[in-house]
Amino acid sequence: MLKKIFKNIQEKSLKERFLLVLAILFFMFYLVLGLFIIFMKEFPLDMAMGYRIAFGILLIVYSIVRGVRIINDN
Repeated sequence: MLKKIFKNIQEKSLKERFLLVLAILFFMFYLVLGLFIIFMKEFPLDMAMGYRIAFGILLIVYSIVRGVRIINDN
């Protein structure tokens, strides 16, 4: 399966590969941002811990949705 994915990526145009890399970077950005918001001790914004956890989980779920869309488009 992994071989099929790499073959599919190599068949894409340069623009499509760039957009795929950009989509993967944003997937990782939202995932890491959600984890930072939940686990960072000295959070710069004054938010209650319950709201921080909710916002962090929302960002993580959004990143998972983006990841699933990346996989389905390829």
